[in-house]
Amino acid sequence: MTRVGVILCGAGFRDGSEIHESVLAMLALEEAGATVQCLALAKPIPHPLNHRTMEPYQAPYAAPRLMIDEAARIARGDVKDLAHASAADFDALVLPGGFGAALNLCTFAEKGAAMTVDPDLARLLTAVHAAKKPIGAICIAPVVLAKVFGHLKPRLTIGDDRATAGTLAELGVQHVDCPVTECIVDPAQRFVTTPAYMLGQTVKDIHQGIRRLAVEVVKMARPT
Repeated sequence: MTRVGVILCGAGFRDGSEIHESVLAMLALEEAGATVQCLALAKPIPHPLNHRTMEPYQAPYAAPRLMIDEAARIARGDVKDLAHASAADFDALVLPGGFGAALNLCTFAEKGAAMTVDPDLARLLTAVHAAKKPIGAICIAPVVLAKVFGHLKPRLTIGDDRATAGTLAELGVQHVDCPVTECIVDPAQRFVTTPAYMLGQTVKDIHQGIRRLAVEVVKMARPT
């Protein structure tokens, strides 16, 4: 059975993984015939927010809010440390969106095209790509692929936001506008991306594009 690692970075759209996107991706991957293993970094969330008030929690915190601990809320406890994962463990990877993808997995939110990507994540992505295994990215998460693989000039989408698309182009990406119900496939680089909440307003809006992404990722991961 196709094994897909779903990379989470917390739980909540403002400081971690977008929960709707994460759950829909996991559901769609299983419906497509894959088994899912959630992964996350055992590192602190740099700017945790109260998702009811949308105000920052005041430091010092009683305890660090680790990405892996918060991601366990989505994964029902079954989440493994990404730092210990290898390309051999999976047939594909999928990165849901949420502002945490741009804040915790990389520094895009603060530095734009000058961003850096977490080294453990960059290592895993590079190894999976080198093994010619597909990688899916949802919502804002394609910025991570843009930084790691921009030199390969991949075809990616974040929807149609001109400012973000322009930053991706600075990194070498061939940005393709895409409606929320669709996904963009780069067969040469084996990337699949969809806009989700970069364009959609409701769960109903985003589920078709995420489902299409999951089907493409699983199809690409299976040997022909």
